[in-house]
Amino acid sequence: MTKIIHIKSNNIELEGILNDTDTAQAIWDILPVETEVKMWGDEIYFRIPLDLPLEQGQEIVELGDLGYWPIGSAFCIFFGPTPMSHGDEIRPASAVTVFGKVVGDAAVLKGISADSMISVTQKT
Repeated sequence: MTKIIHIKSNNIELEGILNDTDTAQAIWDILPVETEVKMWGDEIYFRIPLDLPLEQGQEIVELGDLGYWPIGSAFCIFFGPTPMSHGDEIRPASAVTVFGKVVGDAAVLKGISADSMISVTQKT
């Protein structure tokens, strides 16, 4: 069964498709989440109530990837370069578990500012 999530902040709404990893399942199981956004370059991140190990860690991710950052227990949405990036690459602060991908144009997330509220829910 495909797991689809709904991401909403301000007037921006996106969907994401979760992959078939233990991390994706654990995140699915704790939804819904509503919290304040933090920004790091073109990355949105926020703490979630999970403490998971790195699963198939990646130090470079793709536009629109959803990642779990074990060091910060954080849900991350990547929509462009970060302060650690070289050129056009998208590089998290350290390795993340990629557990899904945004559907559509992740660049719309540039319209979200730090300290905005974000909600992530299961789409049924």
